[in-house]
Amino acid sequence: MARVESAPELLEDFDRILEYQLQQKIADAAMRVMEIVQAFEVLAHNPLIGRPVSNNKRELVIGRKGRGYLALYQYVDKIDTVYVLAVRGQREAGYARS
Repeated sequence: MARVESAPELLEDFDRILEYQLQQKIADAAMRVMEIVQAFEVLAHNPLIGRPVSNNKRELVIGRKGRGYLALYQYVDKIDTVYVLAVRGQREAGYARS
């Protein structure tokens, strides 16, 4: 089972996501953020489940439609570790940083 680590910058992503949800008056905004974090656990058992993107990185699709998010991550096979680098809404144009 791979180890899953989150980059410290994810806090900025979650702040942005939470702020947007509160602006949209989404009642369960905090719970949605927790669902995103819980979804990272699938990477411990299936680190290559996400679709490939550039520079040996992958994207994990979380949820769908208005509850859809993408998590950018990189799996390092030699140390069996997944690094979650960024999270964004599926409707956002791109990651804040990657």
